[in-house]
Amino acid sequence: MAFQGLAGLVTFTLLAWLISEDRRQVRVRPIVIGIGTQLIIGLILLKVVVFRKLFLALNQGVMALEAATTAGTSFVFGYLGGGTLPFSETHPGATFILAFRALPLVLIISALSALLFYWRILPAIVSGFSWCLRKTMRLGGAEGLGVSANVFVGMVESPLFIRPYLAQMTHSELFTLMTAGMATIAGTVMVLYASVLGTVIPDIMGHILTASVISVPAAVTVAKVMVPETDTPTGGTLVIERPDAGSMDAITRGTLQGVELLINIIAMLVVLVALVYLVNALLAIFPDVAGKPITLQRMLGGLMAPLVWLMGVPWQEAPVAGGLMGMKTVLNEFIAYLELSRLSPGTLSDRSMLIMTYAMCGFANPGSLGIMIGGVGTMAPERRSEIVALGVRSVVAGTLATCMTGTVVGLLTFSQ
Repeated sequence: MAFQGLAGLVTFTLLAWLISEDRRQVRVRPIVIGIGTQLIIGLILLKVVVFRKLFLALNQGVMALEAATTAGTSFVFGYLGGGTLPFSETHPGATFILAFRALPLVLIISALSALLFYWRILPAIVSGFSWCLRKTMRLGGAEGLGVSANVFVGMVESPLFIRPYLAQMTHSELFTLMTAGMATIAGTVMVLYASVLGTVIPDIMGHILTASVISVPAAVTVAKVMVPETDTPTGGTLVIERPDAGSMDAITRGTLQGVELLINIIAMLVVLVALVYLVNALLAIFPDVAGKPITLQRMLGGLMAPLVWLMGVPWQEAPVAGGLMGMKTVLNEFIAYLELSRLSPGTLSDRSMLIMTYAMCGFANPGSLGIMIGGVGTMAPERRSEIVALGVRSVVAGTLATCMTGTVVGLLTFSQ
């Protein structure tokens, strides 16, 4: 299994090199530092006892946030939101309604994030991450800040921190920023995903946070291979636009932003699940293969099976894991995480589930590409055509980066 992981790191790096804009400009040093940084971060966060205790504390925090959200949803929606039932359940979980119970968590996290930014707590953490990236991977100031912010905020919010510098950033820096956005997830959905997977993977919140942290150097590594840096890096300091008038103003703004995100999530889930159903209904016209009907999940599983095998998933589990990875890439990571949480016990081993949790922890999909082009293109209209040209490449780069993250976790847990 260790051989699988090592082969995976080499293969994913080679794939990035093969589709590089300028293969002759690719340097070995950033690749070695990038992969080494991923392994060191993973080793520290996954193996050091103090961080494992931190994982437990994070999961307790998730439970507290879930309880707080239930208090709010039960007050507004009654038993639909988790309040006392006026009747008996036919089976456990029968009354769980995703839109009223789990998804409102986005509102709470969005409001808290805005408050923490107003109190300058998250900006201080972002600056710390940026300093580490500048020292280890020699990123420019603006690039390091934008990339670091992706650990906590989304692909459109992070460029806001460096908006004044977007016009001056080099071609490679712009692509690195876009790739980091595709290879990570926002804090507003991080806790939501943890609540979805909490019953099947222990200490899940810590793992999802670790996945986003490891994916940052992975994104930088892949981006610098696909679009090598040939110009002088752009300097820059943290810029926080639209300062709030007070804590309540920050909470209000964060809540309103959360409402927009919540509506988008619900709408996309309805549409994408319906489209998967329609595709499977069309595929049902064809005869069964190996005694089973052809479905989108099976087709994606066959295509992505070699990739997940390279991450360390056993070959007998690769078709199922590949289907999840394909669903994440074609649709989005939330649907893939929901499917992962609903797998029958024993379908994937604990280690394979952990690898897939890390590998799917990113926004790289066609829907996110549209959001990024619209958001970043509006912030830097003079570079819109360049952003559009780099769009599909950033999805590929983000996918390769999360695959490397899954591989690193597979290597660090191969003895389990």
